[in-house]
Amino acid sequence: MEGIIGYGAYIPRNRIKVEEIAKVWGADAPSYKRGLMLEEKSVPSPDQDTITMSVEASKRALKRSLINPADIGAVYIGSESHPYAVKPSGTVLAEAIGATPEVHTADFEFACKAGTEGMFVALSLVKAGEVKYGLAVGADTSQGAPGDALEYSAAAGAAAFIFGRDNIIAKALETYSYTTDTPDFWRREYQYYPQHGGRFTGDPAYFKHIVGAGKGIMEKAGMKPSDFNYVIFHQPNGKFPFRVGKMLGFEREQIEPGWLVNKLGNTYSASSPLGLTASLDISEPGDKILIVSYGSGAGSDAFIFEVTERIEKVRDLAPKTRELLEKNKNYLEYGEYAKFRKKIKKAV
Repeated sequence: MEGIIGYGAYIPRNRIKVEEIAKVWGADAPSYKRGLMLEEKSVPSPDQDTITMSVEASKRALKRSLINPADIGAVYIGSESHPYAVKPSGTVLAEAIGATPEVHTADFEFACKAGTEGMFVALSLVKAGEVKYGLAVGADTSQGAPGDALEYSAAAGAAAFIFGRDNIIAKALETYSYTTDTPDFWRREYQYYPQHGGRFTGDPAYFKHIVGAGKGIMEKAGMKPSDFNYVIFHQPNGKFPFRVGKMLGFEREQIEPGWLVNKLGNTYSASSPLGLTASLDISEPGDKILIVSYGSGAGSDAFIFEVTERIEKVRDLAPKTRELLEKNKNYLEYGEYAKFRKKIKKAV
């Protein structure tokens, strides 16, 4: 049996509140808080990017896995904010954690499901016997144009998972993917900020694909919503995960443990993977977890995991996700935030 042998999370300590953004643009902050169920979001410092966050999350996954990084045969980073247009992020990560030059490395892009893409491939390589261990990371420093609705949610974070066959903390029981050509969100080459297709972002995009993947994997596994202790959906805002959960037959209590978006924002490729780390932090042996990602363009990956007794031995070897979210926060004013996110540029 294959599954997760180590996991780790990273969230920048900087935050900005919804009210601070709304104040600058003359927007109605209470309506955003009610409508999107958002309070604040994470903000990367000027010296943080997808690579640095991936390194931190991966080091924490290594602490929980208790393996030699030289035994990792594949390293993948899924992101839509890779620092370089031409130069891989994965090579930097692989060398930073001590992987050997024989490692297979690649960067993935598929909007917000790029992280689960890497998880799918790393798990599949382990399952096929091609590698002993595979590392997959979902990480983003997501973009939102000044004054755009995306600016209230676009955040930063990373989640890393090491897959293997020995000393498993969460067995991978089933996987499933659901994909169509639905143009709801995109960013062309040389454009700094993404665009979104308005009416396409809800029912034809997010809900159709998560429902398709969620129903598909449960039918494939012969399981029903009541069989799961925790369920994590992609979190572009606070309302969508609860709405799609209700559509699929899940209770709010199953969703809330992995629901981070109200205090974190939308971390894009790290969104549902971070929810998985938060759920693993509190899970018990025998618990079953469903995770369904979503990426614009559009598609969803779904996984079913069953937690093992080993979780109790390694869980406390690295910081827990809720602790990273709630402790040691540094609140920014809009000017600092705009400078950090390069919304303000020096004249040349």
